[in-house]
Amino acid sequence: MKPAPKGFRLHIGLFGKRNVGKSSLLNALTHQSVSLVSEVAGTTTDPVEKPMELLPLGPVLFIDTAGVDDVGLLGQMRVLRTRQVFNRTDLGVVVTVANRWGRFEDELLSELQKRKTPTIVVFNKIDLFRPEQEDLEKLKKRGFVCVQTQATSTETVLALRKALLESMPPGWLQDRPILGDLVGAGGTAVLVTPIDKEAPRGRLILPQVQAIRDLMDHDAMCVVVQENRLREALASLKTPPRLVVTDSQAFEKVALDTPEEVPLTSFSILFSRLKGDLAEQAKGALKIGDLRRGDRVLIAEACTHHPIEDDIGTVKIPRWLKKIVGGKLRIQNVRGHDFPEDPSGYQLVIHCGACMWNRKEMLNRIMHCRQAGVSITNYGLTIAYCLGILERALAPFPEARAVLSSSSRPVRVTSNTLYY
Repeated sequence: MKPAPKGFRLHIGLFGKRNVGKSSLLNALTHQSVSLVSEVAGTTTDPVEKPMELLPLGPVLFIDTAGVDDVGLLGQMRVLRTRQVFNRTDLGVVVTVANRWGRFEDELLSELQKRKTPTIVVFNKIDLFRPEQEDLEKLKKRGFVCVQTQATSTETVLALRKALLESMPPGWLQDRPILGDLVGAGGTAVLVTPIDKEAPRGRLILPQVQAIRDLMDHDAMCVVVQENRLREALASLKTPPRLVVTDSQAFEKVALDTPEEVPLTSFSILFSRLKGDLAEQAKGALKIGDLRRGDRVLIAEACTHHPIEDDIGTVKIPRWLKKIVGGKLRIQNVRGHDFPEDPSGYQLVIHCGACMWNRKEMLNRIMHCRQAGVSITNYGLTIAYCLGILERALAPFPEARAVLSSSSRPVRVTSNTLYY
């Protein structure tokens, strides 16, 4: 039995100065010694993650961060790690010692509000201090839930737990479909899943597994094949499938083998809809047609695996882009939670499907790029554009089709043909 993937968990981030008791509260909430606790300020040096079931909410991921007021060169590195957590936090918890609310804590609230993140304020160590009534009234007027806690008090920890359950983001319990809504009950999807070097031995990769489960949840059926068996699989079906989904790297062959009347897309594009903003990223794909030799492109991957031979992010996509542009681009690759504070120096950002992440972090990256005036797209959309099949790959999605029809940019430009 495997636990729920990290990307399906509600991310709850604990923020505050050093030594305000964040780690003690996390240990009390989880009933485990998850974080090292000490009277010495700055004991937590990196974000500490603890997955658990917070019933009746379900799977959550608590993230205990280093104090954002840390000092020195090493302290600055810890603060940077902590700031990265803001971007993936679904529900924020700002912790302070009960009588020490000030400008610093207000700035933490502003960071979370900037990202539209629901936030709880915790006045901790009430066995030693009491919060100022003026601070409580001011925060409540601003709409914040305030909880007073003592890590060793079961009653106050339960009050914090109750506040977490009541403050979860709207719609969190409503599952977002991957493809089940496109296929429908009783319908069939064909999933084309090449077995390459990146597929773990004896298993399928996460997006493929999640797609199968989503189809089952929607009372739909699926056929799973490798790309060399697709024609055979389609011919064996009495009725055509309602959708064919392929790994983006096999897009070209699968598009040739799938009849035009059968809807076709890729796992990566499905995850653009699930984790990000498909319409915005479809718009970003059209920006590829504006790239010129020497332009700067950032390719971002959520996973931190070691790139293999012919890796999609470091080899294949740069190769396809070079053919489209007709020359070299200045391409930079980043992985994991690393992402430039200011992406404005890039002409385009190309992101993976973010199957390992929660939606909040991906949406924050999209927002970050939008604020900097930089277009962002994803792997599947990029590959579909480069192969001249973007319009077909987006046909199942009305919001993305609207982007293509309203754009003056060509869907694809080659030396011989212009596709609109």
